Amino acid sequence: MENPVMIIGAGGLGKAALDIFQSNGILVYGLLDYDKKLHGAEINDVVVMGDPEDDGFLKYIGKKCQAFVALENNQERKAIVDLLKTRRKVMPINAIHPSAFISSTAQMSQGSFINAGVSVGAFAKIGNHCIIHSKATIEHQAQLSDYIQVGAGSIINSGVVIGEGSFIGSGVTVVSGVKIGKNASVGAGSVVIGDVKNGQTVFGNPAKSV
Repeated sequence: MENPVMIIGAGGLGKAALDIFQSNGILVYGLLDYDKKLHGAEINDVVVMGDPEDDGFLKYIGKKCQAFVALENNQERKAIVDLLKTRRKVMPINAIHPSAFISSTAQMSQGSFINAGVSVGAFAKIGNHCIIHSKATIEHQAQLSDYIQVGAGSIINSGVVIGEGSFIGSGVTVVSGVKIGKNASVGAGSVVIGDVKNGQTVFGNPAKSV
């Protein structure tokens, strides 16, 4: 069994991460969340202990347990990752559902959320702190940079390159070889057949700038 985990974030993503760790037989010490209304509550027999920046709880990370950051907002996620690196000298671990398939030749970084039924193909690269929702497919040699979110059921085809901080909605298809820039957004159900610029938002079939 791996070391116990503290989950930072008790919202929807935190609950999903809790399910992943428990499904893998990993003990979860507790959850931390900024919402004081959640403090003391139990989620599947695990207590929301308190605030993520409380040293009374943070002191256990890196000594008695590891950490996973379950915050969907990239700014909040980055802030907590920076806090863990500076105050605890640790990086968050990955949360990978036992039903996910990850090729033995794929490159996985740290702190990512990989939900049920996800498939990551040969020689694909997944950056740090990505969120890949249920049944998304990352085909061979696709490259995802850091802090990317891929919605449920999306298909990122072979050789696609996605820049840091980009958001790919649910049910999106990105055609082979397409490049998506940093902090771009692709609306749900879109089919992306051409490159997307940094910060651009696209939607539709074929996807166009909006």
